[in-house]
Amino acid sequence: MIWTRATRIRILGRMNVHTYDTKDIIYALATAWGTAPIAVIRISGQGCVEALKPLFSRPEALGASASHTVLHGDLIDPKYKNPIDEVLVTVFRDGRGYTGEESVEISCHGSIPGIESIFAQLKDVGMRPASPGEFTFRAFMHGRMDLTRAEAVMEIVSSQSRLSHSLALGRLEGNLFSLIEEIKQQVLQVVSMVELQLDYAEDEIADDVAFPFEALEEAKRRIDALLSTYEMGKLYGEGARVVLAGATNAGKSTLFNLLLREERSIVSEVHGTTRDFIESKTVLDGIPVRLYDTAGLRESSDAIEMEGIRRTRKLLSEADLILLMLDGTEHDDTSVSQYRHLLEDPRCILVWNKTDLTTKPPAKGSYPLSAKRGEGFATLRDEMVRRLTKETDRPDGQALVIESSRQRDELKHASDALVRAVALAREELPMDIVAVELAEALHALGSLTGEVASDDILERIFSRFCVGK
Repeated sequence: MIWTRATRIRILGRMNVHTYDTKDIIYALATAWGTAPIAVIRISGQGCVEALKPLFSRPEALGASASHTVLHGDLIDPKYKNPIDEVLVTVFRDGRGYTGEESVEISCHGSIPGIESIFAQLKDVGMRPASPGEFTFRAFMHGRMDLTRAEAVMEIVSSQSRLSHSLALGRLEGNLFSLIEEIKQQVLQVVSMVELQLDYAEDEIADDVAFPFEALEEAKRRIDALLSTYEMGKLYGEGARVVLAGATNAGKSTLFNLLLREERSIVSEVHGTTRDFIESKTVLDGIPVRLYDTAGLRESSDAIEMEGIRRTRKLLSEADLILLMLDGTEHDDTSVSQYRHLLEDPRCILVWNKTDLTTKPPAKGSYPLSAKRGEGFATLRDEMVRRLTKETDRPDGQALVIESSRQRDELKHASDALVRAVALAREELPMDIVAVELAEALHALGSLTGEVASDDILERIFSRFCVGK
């Protein structure tokens, strides 16, 4: 089923079945739920200003307020005339707010009982709680943003580094939408030529009208260039898992703390100090990293330590990068072979630690390190970034990259359809067959921006949003 700007859509998500009804007035907390100096409650829907008047201490001023006006007053219980909270009310008239419809934002004190009291009053005057992503859904419905911008909203909220935030902000400002529109226009020009040939008999068209192969191949090149940014966008958007593994007392916890620049993990000369994994977050050259300090790999009869080792092996199977740490005072080229199963893994970097305590040469291919003194750390860190980025240049904050799997899939569909269209045209098959593939490419490009969208696409996008966005 193809959906184009309908006013009502049922979304069947992993949560309970719910309905996005644009006729309702909705409300939700736009700030984090919890005690805070201030909280912002977002309200949207036709007639929301009028509906709020009985709850506001200055109803006439609220009703007469212009868009982008901020009013100071109290929210009150209309039944008992008791004040609920002292607030600032910001009014956005129809077409001027985030959702593209009449809306209000209430800035109140961040008291959980106070917020709950306000919610109760809003419900009593006929408003309902918003569903996840419903405000952004309405912005899409009213043409305030396309789907690429809607996805960018969530990507900004979930960004874990300044670089990923900057890249998502570029998509919110429309750089991805603009490129897709340019590519779509290139394909549409070819479609126009094909339709011309279909509308007229062959003898009515000049012989020198050649099929525009170059235009389609250029469109495909631009699509493929955008597709090639997906892994990079995903890396900087979602981050990577880096697991520190190795024998007990190899210095994993010391390196863990060095990477975090804080004393997060206990460091001791006693073997088996880390009996379960310790997890923390950091950023490496703009890449969000989830770092794991794990239990040392060795034979043990201790049930707790054995469980820690089991968890370590599970983490190793899920890691994007493995730092295999060996104690340089105990190992040599021969003893390294016991870790062959890890060393053969392309995700593994061999770290030869405690170089400050030994004169033995490091194992071939390893990265010498004194985690205690920090010697060799810069070189190791650079290698970690190189492995994670697969030697691709680090994007600057203005680069256009994608991190959405949905966008990747639609771009791949468009690219494949153009490949088929070019192949069919080169074989000089009837233009109506070529036109089918061109229509497929246009459909995929239209799905990217939301010009056409199915229920499941909208569910995938908006059901991932938090309530209030």
